[in-house]
This record gives sequence, structure tokens and C-alpha cells, in this order.
Amino acid sequence: MKIKTWLAAGAATLALAGAAQAQNLVYCSEGSPEGFDPALYTSGTTFDASSHTVYNHLTEFKTGTTEVVPGLAESWDVSEDGTEITFNLRQGVKFHSNDQFTPTRDFNADDVIFSFERQGDENHPFNKASGGTWEYYQGMSMPDLVESIEKIDDYTVKFTLTRPEAPFIANMAMDFASILSAEYAESVKDNPEMLNQQPIGTGPFSFVAYQKDAVIRFARFDDYWGEPAKVENLIFAITPDASVRYQKLQAGECHVMPYPNPADIAAMKEAEGIEVMEQEGLNVGYLAYNTQQAPFDQPEVRRALNMAIDKQAILDVVFQGSGSVAKNPIPPIMWSYNDAVEDDQHDPEAAKAMLEEAGVTDLSMKIWRCRCSAPTTRTRGAWPN
Repeated sequence: MKIKTWLAAGAATLALAGAAQAQNLVYCSEGSPEGFDPALYTSGTTFDASSHTVYNHLTEFKTGTTEVVPGLAESWDVSEDGTEITFNLRQGVKFHSNDQFTPTRDFNADDVIFSFERQGDENHPFNKASGGTWEYYQGMSMPDLVESIEKIDDYTVKFTLTRPEAPFIANMAMDFASILSAEYAESVKDNPEMLNQQPIGTGPFSFVAYQKDAVIRFARFDDYWGEPAKVENLIFAITPDASVRYQKLQAGECHVMPYPNPADIAAMKEAEGIEVMEQEGLNVGYLAYNTQQAPFDQPEVRRALNMAIDKQAILDVVFQGSGSVAKNPIPPIMWSYNDAVEDDQHDPEAAKAMLEEAGVTDLSMKIWRCRCSAPTTRTRGAWPN
């Protein structure tokens, strides 16, 4: 299922905000982050509270799109055979500070090398920090792809790949590719978990404090190299229940909320003081099979199950129409999406016949649901200027 992204705003909330509150943006988050080192995790909830606030990447995605734009790398050069990508780094970029750390230098090539080698080098002193799972780095076969990372000079880094990889530059804009401070890491080497608990980055907001399952506080980073944040303080009010988040939005207790109940969206669009915005979400919901276990090792069985599932009914009942049937493993707003692909039609009788032909009867299965979040639906209340 391709699920839409929603956002809603309310003028009523702004009217309730006094002058002293005008520089605060309260975001009613749907859950608590697993930590603040995005390379260790895979959930959108964690990324919202870390890589999207505290960190930058070599490349970035233009807001609301998958268009790649310069980030901490001002430009890049690709060799003719596609196996060498040289990033020309931005100069004058400042790192945050906290009570334990004050940077003595600007961002440079050492930070890039540290941020990636800790994920790919099993002998790196920070490879096992905070569990060291590096799920995205491993899952995207980066250890097999990246042959070496070389510091040409303080502001030039060359990645040598084992093969050409068309999406590599876009991959550098992903959350796992957040750039950390090598100098900060050195200062906490006796307590490496600090990278995950007290994050230091170059992003538009610096981390202030986290009260587990309650609130996260960020402050605008006035030395940010890019366009400064429009608010002084960003506050994540952690509110797991979607109905409670909406109540807070209506009461002016928060300005932004994600993931409303699909059944509430129509009423939100009609509510006074609430503005709802939507676009195609950068995600796909799917059912995956263990292809190493019979009968799911047979393509015809998997196709029969695909034909047996009424996807439109799921969209209508569960998502209240806020999505569309997926026919690719990636959403349509990503480059390389193939719109010419034809999906299997919903045909239960044909599906039964295919299963019988494959010798499959009385099929039952266990279904495991990942309780992770993805950037699907957001609702926004009024936004202080």
C-alpha cells in the first residue's frame, strides 16, 4: 500500500499563543526515540528526533521531495567508470557544543571518515558502541560496496566503490549517513554511549534534554551554516495516542502532530482552525514471505497469495482511502519508479486454482507485524512565525 502524507495547521492555535510562546514550536510526537544516533536505528520516530534536527548529511533531500541537493558536500565528482565519488566539503561549518564538549575546529574530512568507518570497520573503536547494529549500513550492503574512504585533504573525501552504484549519492542523504563529530567522539571514548545519549551535530537545532517517554527539547543553533530555524525552541511532546494528539492540537498545546487516525482525517479537513495538507508518502506497506520456507519458496504460491488479497478493501477500511495500491517495491515519488508495471488483479478463485496446482492445501501462516513507524501521515496546528 502506498500511504499518503498528511499535514494540518490551525489559526486558532496561533491565536492562543502569547508573545512569549511565539518562538516555540511544539511537535506532538507519536513515540519515543530509541536513541539519538540515527545510524543505529531504522524507525522514522527516531530519525525525526535525531537526523532531521541535530545532524546534516553530505547530500540532502530537498524538503518534500527526493531531489538530491548539496549538504555538507558543496559538490561532488564521479569518475568515468562510476566507482570513485569525490565529495568537495563545505567550509566554515560549526558543530554544536554541550556541557561536556566545546569544539575546537570546524567540520572537516575527519568527521566524514569517522561517521562511516565506525559502521563498516569491525575493528573501529566505536563499532560496538551502543550495540553497534548499523542496520541500514549493513542492509544496504555498504560493507561490500565501499572499498575505501580516503581523505584527500581537510575538505575533500573520496569514496572508492567495488562497483558502480547509481543511487549512492542519494543514499548519502539518508538518515544512517548523518555526520557526527570525530573530535566529540574522541572526547567521550571512555563512554562511547554518549554519542547516542548527548548528540552533537551540525544541524539547525542542538539537543538540550530528553525526559524519557515525555519530552525532548532542542534549541535553535545560531551558528548553523544553512538557513536558520524560524523558531528558537523545538519541543517534542511525546504523545502515543493519536486521539490525544489531536485533542492537544485543538487545544493549542501543540502546533504539529503526525499520524492522525485515518478515520479522523475527513473531520479534520472540516474543522475550524485546522489546515490539512497531503502528498504521496515516501513509504510502502507490504507483506513479505520467508522464501526459505516452503511453500513460500515457490513464486506461483506467492503470486497466488498476492491475487487473493483484496488490497483496495484494506485501503478503504483500514486507511480510510488515504493511500493507493502499490505495484512497485518503491513509492512513485522516488526516481526509478516503473509505472509500466502491471499488478496482479484481485482474483480469489484464480488464486485458489494456482495453489491447488502447486500442491498447496490447508495453508496457514504466522504473520509478524513490525511495530516501527514510517513517515506516512502528519497533521499540523498553527505555526508560530
